[in-house]
Amino acid sequence: MAGQSDRQEGTTRAGDGPTRASGYHVGSVETVISVEEVNRQAQAIAEAGVPPGRVAELVEGEVQVEIKDLRAGYGKMEILHDFNLQVGKGQSLCLIGPNGAGKSTILHSIFGFTNIFDGTISVGGRDVTSMSSKDKLRHAGVAYILQDKSVFPAMTVEENLWMGGYLMETTAQAKRKAEEIFEKYPRLAERRSHAAKVLSGGERRLLEISRALVMEPEVLLVDEPSIGLEPRFIDMVFEILHDLQRKDGKTIVMVEQNAKKGLEFADIGYVLVSGNLAMADRGDALLRDERVGRLFLGG
Repeated sequence: MAGQSDRQEGTTRAGDGPTRASGYHVGSVETVISVEEVNRQAQAIAEAGVPPGRVAELVEGEVQVEIKDLRAGYGKMEILHDFNLQVGKGQSLCLIGPNGAGKSTILHSIFGFTNIFDGTISVGGRDVTSMSSKDKLRHAGVAYILQDKSVFPAMTVEENLWMGGYLMETTAQAKRKAEEIFEKYPRLAERRSHAAKVLSGGERRLLEISRALVMEPEVLLVDEPSIGLEPRFIDMVFEILHDLQRKDGKTIVMVEQNAKKGLEFADIGYVLVSGNLAMADRGDALLRDERVGRLFLGG
């Protein structure tokens, strides 16, 4: 079982009895693999590489987000090495992998939070590699939903939604869009005048997602949507994302520490290892792969 994002799992010691531990999935397992062993086995998978053309084969219809031969990182440190990605308009892609694999760095690179050393990033056929984050949101329709605790706790739910439209020309535009979101999500409308700090974990995540919708993006970059949530709220969040993809046609690129839930949701799944693409397949196919199960699903 792999360590979760920014978390480290324990190991079983010789002579100890079976150790039960929670993994990426919901439930428990009898055996825990150390982070080092996960990385070693994942690296062995990565050495085989992804067959040429496999990334493109997984796309249905028009390509919405494309990364070509990307080398990117922070400062002078390169995290992603000649990385390639494609996801079609209205499709969903889930990124999984061990700690430090570069999963969130992909989202950061698409949105403009990293240094790009080489390669290109395109959205809707338009090269956005050098665009600022605000221009990607305003002109390329790309929104980033952060991991957690990104609401303004002292502001009301309504004020948080208005903040989502900070790039709009007028406040009135943001307020009109907020009203549309209240119509879509009555649960938020009931709490519009409440301070965001009193919301439940699931309600805060709904607010974070909704705030990103104010600018009417076509592409949602979703970083760890289930992190810190109780199982009942995790189901609610994935139902919301499902509706945004299936009913509203949003393209979703997601990093998810709950690999089972993420792969069940996504059309496409990628496994990253050390900044390289190790596996690419349909989400349901990766769920059935015994190597993915052993390393990331706890079985």
